[in-house]
Amino acid sequence: MRILAVGAGGVGSAAASIAARRDFFELFVVADYDLGRATRAASNTEDPRFVAAKIDATDQDAVAELCREHGITHVFNAVDPRFVMPVFEGAAAAGAHYLDMAMSLSKPHPVSPYEETGVKLGDEQFAVAESWESDGRLALVGIGVEPGLSDIFARYAADHLFGEIDEIGVRDGSNLVVEGFDFAPSFSVWTTIEECLNPPVIWEKGRGWYTTEPFAEPEVFDFPGGIGPVECVHVEHEEVLLIPRWVEARKVTFKYGLGTEFIDVLKTLRKLGLDKTEPVRVKGVEVSPRDVVAAALPDPATLGDRMTGKTCAGTWVTGTGKDGNPREVYLYHLVDNEWSMREYGAQAVVWQTAVNPIVALELLAAGTWSGAGVLGPEAFDPVPFLDKLVEYGSPWELQER
Repeated sequence: MRILAVGAGGVGSAAASIAARRDFFELFVVADYDLGRATRAASNTEDPRFVAAKIDATDQDAVAELCREHGITHVFNAVDPRFVMPVFEGAAAAGAHYLDMAMSLSKPHPVSPYEETGVKLGDEQFAVAESWESDGRLALVGIGVEPGLSDIFARYAADHLFGEIDEIGVRDGSNLVVEGFDFAPSFSVWTTIEECLNPPVIWEKGRGWYTTEPFAEPEVFDFPGGIGPVECVHVEHEEVLLIPRWVEARKVTFKYGLGTEFIDVLKTLRKLGLDKTEPVRVKGVEVSPRDVVAAALPDPATLGDRMTGKTCAGTWVTGTGKDGNPREVYLYHLVDNEWSMREYGAQAVVWQTAVNPIVALELLAAGTWSGAGVLGPEAFDPVPFLDKLVEYGSPWELQER
């Protein structure tokens, strides 16, 4: 296996450090628009299998050319979702397989954005699924932690724990604190703004996909690992678009534990127009307001040594168990920032995201997972993945509720 990782930010760099401990590949190219950043990520592994390259992720031809130059078999997309399609199409042009952690962007319904879906997350990728399948190539989409591991939990619950499922609800929360900053998101603020301010999507059997207003239906969810109760709200996320395609359930939701302060900041950004991606002219220079916000905030990849606490990603499932009795479980993955920094030099949120595509790549390299077309994590047997996660030293857990 010869891998091209596009993006050497927090997740891309963490993925390189995780992969460096495994032997399933022969080459791992770390590519970024900032060659210095790519070089640091590659050299930090101290592994000759890693090389750095410069790339423009907006240019599908550049992606394809780099794939051909290095004989790439698998493209691993670790950049913001605005770059999904050129990286996706570049991989296709080069005849490579493809993995990402976020899918092609949505566009709200032009008339009823808080009731009806417009262009949904992943629609552009699923539109060409037939050509990927006919070419015998795999695009494994949404294989981070959320989406990714959360989807695998849903498939595991359906296969091994439940006879009928009422609701699959992905729930994400943490007690992470970053010292020295009044406001410092632990993940890409560009992506955070996108998913939190877009109309959240809900899926119900018989109704299909529909939308609601951002931050709707707050609920307090009690997270394990000492995190405790956190208020969670509806957020647009890929799981709701992926899980119903492969897993039977009456309802699928995604709620994120953002906190009141975070929500207030996001609402203020929207009021001021600072969430917009369309460039505005400032003193003769064209600049995207959202890019300005991202540039003004600290890089999440650099916050690990100032961060304390744990992050929890998981899937809450209710329904009827295999024995016919009511059942409610929470399958989850917990990462302590102190552990991830000590073991990998990566803060908890980016490490938790990065480990899952590396596990998936190893399963694909071994032939344990295989397929063609545009597929979500739910399309594969979850057990080998969950076993491999334990092997990587970061076990998942199941809580009966």
